[in-house]
Amino acid sequence: MILRLLSALVIAWGLGFAAFSVSLPGPLSGATTDAIVVPTGGPGRIDRGLELMAAKQARRMLVTGVGAGVRPRDLAATYDVPPRLFRCCVDLGREAVDTRSNAEETARWLRGHRYRTVRLVTEDWHLPRARMELEAAMGRDAVILGDGVPGEPRFGTLVNEYNKLLLRRVALWVGIGG
Repeated sequence: MILRLLSALVIAWGLGFAAFSVSLPGPLSGATTDAIVVPTGGPGRIDRGLELMAAKQARRMLVTGVGAGVRPRDLAATYDVPPRLFRCCVDLGREAVDTRSNAEETARWLRGHRYRTVRLVTEDWHLPRARMELEAAMGRDAVILGDGVPGEPRFGTLVNEYNKLLLRRVALWVGIGG
């Protein structure tokens, strides 16, 4: 009996992992939103957000999880964009340290600006959990569109992310940390 249950759980986990791995979201095209949110932590994220801002796909962008010593002009120089873009349209969030606190920081920022639509830009393998956390923090206060930056995660990274997604989903389902 217990062996059958464990076997069923392993099979369910394996099928879920396969579905997660083959259905990673790609870049979003043709959608203009009030805001763009980019959590720090992976290559291509900020580049994608700035590219979208240059294409006028949103009014304002939040880069969440920025280190204390990073200045807007440093990022403007690093990403070779005019400093005026950061002065007018890009905010740096410095409170977040992980995906959950990125979502909390983002929710406060979105509510403060009264934005109703947001494009969440992060790596494809990270997007499902980041979006789930932001949806939990925002409730029905905003429409969240995912924009996956293509990544090349290692197998272990995918397994780890899938396990985090499952555990956090269960925690939210039972009412822990929602």
